[in-house]
Amino acid sequence: MIRDMRYVTDSHQIPSSRPEEWQPLLRRGFELGWVSDDARPAAPAADEVAYRWRQDKASILPGIIDVASWQSEIGAAHALMEEVLDADELSPLLEKPPYIDRLGETFPLVASSFEEHDEQGIEKVYFDADQDGEPIAENLWCKASWLSFIEEDASLRFRFSFGMECLEDVAADPGRQLWAGRLCDTIFPESKSITENPQILSILENIVGGEPAFVERIVYFNAPNGGAQMHHDVERGHDGVVFAQLSGSTFWLALAKPLLIDALIDFITNPANSDEVTRLLPDATDRLALAEMLSDRAVLSAYMDEFDHELVEAVMDRSALFTQHLVEKGYGYILHAGDVLLMPQRDLDNCVWHSVICLGDEPGEALSFAVRRK
Repeated sequence: MIRDMRYVTDSHQIPSSRPEEWQPLLRRGFELGWVSDDARPAAPAADEVAYRWRQDKASILPGIIDVASWQSEIGAAHALMEEVLDADELSPLLEKPPYIDRLGETFPLVASSFEEHDEQGIEKVYFDADQDGEPIAENLWCKASWLSFIEEDASLRFRFSFGMECLEDVAADPGRQLWAGRLCDTIFPESKSITENPQILSILENIVGGEPAFVERIVYFNAPNGGAQMHHDVERGHDGVVFAQLSGSTFWLALAKPLLIDALIDFITNPANSDEVTRLLPDATDRLALAEMLSDRAVLSAYMDEFDHELVEAVMDRSALFTQHLVEKGYGYILHAGDVLLMPQRDLDNCVWHSVICLGDEPGEALSFAVRRK
């Protein structure tokens, strides 16, 4: 299931033969090692993917998307991303061709909001969905945001949803969820590389036990020095996440929460890593607090679900040695254009936590869609 990946913690360990094949893992100013991959994994059987999903394990589907068929749309999406970076706004761009033509009378643009309350937010653009001149889904939106607060990280995301952000139970209104998804299809037609892909649909139908629905969609542009820190995507009513790499490449760590807890305990309590833990947490009080949490899995698990979990974040997201620890256990993945990663999100206790790092010198487009049974 996993690529033939090679990993080293620093560039001095790279073999002198063919060093150009190695890519640095750099995210938000932190150097997390170097990776190289030589071989693509064989495509897994559908039953194997379903089994791994039930076991809360990520699965890579190599080359399942024919990105050559979507080059025009992918190129247009990159151009939109660059324009948003230059203009620091979104709505005027969607009022020009080709977007205004695609939106047509079905998705009238009704308002926009510059997200002053959200330091990562750029602009949220609101739409209604009309059918035969009558509104059938209101307050849909596309929100453009930075992925981090780091000035050197140009990573962007375009998120599609509806209603009051972070306050509304979106799973309670599947109708508007589906219309928000159609809005994503309209602005980013390459979304159909997932939603109309017969192979992906067949695999997901086997997983969710019926026709899959793609909801709470995000179109990502992970840029050099950017990506996402270790997190989960649990949300009520959703079974998991489908992530598709459409351009560029990314490095992933993905593993179920119990396994991540095991890895944290093993790594931090290993005397061989004491110098690294001290480097990451120079305050002895912090190290003592972390040691106390490690002695009680339930306490550690609850702490990880808090918004501020700095004591474990320092280890999970800033240590090349911990990254190596996870890669050696088989939790590392490299995605190239056309690859898909499936990540079950059963519940807070068993979900697949994951982190992402952009590989290479250019931003890459990717799709991240929640999936549930329609």
